[in-house]
Amino acid sequence: MNTNQEQITFIGAGAIGTALGNILSSKPEYRVILHSIDDEAVHSITFNHQNPKYFPSIQLHPELKATTNNQVIRNSSVLFLAIPSGIIIDYLESIQPFIPESAILVNLAKGFGTEHKTICSCLQQRFPNPVCTLKGPTFAREIITLLPTGFSLGYSHESQIDTFKKLFSNTTIYLDFTPDISGVEILSILKNIYAIVLGIVDAQFNSPNLRFLILTKAFREMRRILHHFGGSEETLFNYCGYGDFTLTALNDLSRNRTLGLLIGKGFFTEHVSHELVLEGKTAVTIFYEELSKKLIVQEHFPIVAELYKIFNNSYDISSFVNAILALRES
Repeated sequence: MNTNQEQITFIGAGAIGTALGNILSSKPEYRVILHSIDDEAVHSITFNHQNPKYFPSIQLHPELKATTNNQVIRNSSVLFLAIPSGIIIDYLESIQPFIPESAILVNLAKGFGTEHKTICSCLQQRFPNPVCTLKGPTFAREIITLLPTGFSLGYSHESQIDTFKKLFSNTTIYLDFTPDISGVEILSILKNIYAIVLGIVDAQFNSPNLRFLILTKAFREMRRILHHFGGSEETLFNYCGYGDFTLTALNDLSRNRTLGLLIGKGFFTEHVSHELVLEGKTAVTIFYEELSKKLIVQEHFPIVAELYKIFNNSYDISSFVNAILALRES
């Protein structure tokens, strides 16, 4: 080990952790570690330089290492959180004794933490560490093949801008920056909801006119929800906003768009919803419940309200698009 190297650790050896870790491992000033509970993945990454579950045909950088050893975390200056949103807080609390208080915690997951709060909000309440969020229009399979990719860094202190500019300098990762951590987190969840809506629309109609009519209605409703939760409207125009929304809503590699397509074609079942990792379905319910505390959702956020009906009531899906078109926008 080169003692002059700065250690960057990814909690999780899934697609996004492996892809970003592989890029950073090519920089000699960093030692990049993927931390995982999967012994087979750790062995394959470290010794065979492959992650066969996520990238079976990709040869990883030989300097990228993986481990199951919690002790390694103690040396980290930056800790990227690349595990599913539903388990991040509990898992981090289980390994908290190994996390240095100076390490920057960077949330990569897109979803809620506990008690209907964003992951970064939970991290800020439960850990003494500085917290950031990194989100954008990204498919990991394109990151791993070095295609240019944009991320938004939501930062808690301006000094972190230089830290991450240096970290990703001379790579295929392009960053924009905002202090609106909450806005970045909220948008990364909202885009899944409206991707489902666009999937339903496209399943029922092959109409560019209708697609972009609904896309525009959805974007306006996202703005209203973002404002309701205290986010900045400017954040909509960062990579994490319009970019991530349109990538998720219009590309068939998107899980939540795929869910919308299945719903629109009448193939949605509980089995299908559990087979796909569907952040959107859970997010619809949480947003609806939170918004209902202060507002009549049907009046102020009609698309969310109509989608909520699909997931929680008997619903004639053939009427969905006409129902959306008939709803008043406040």
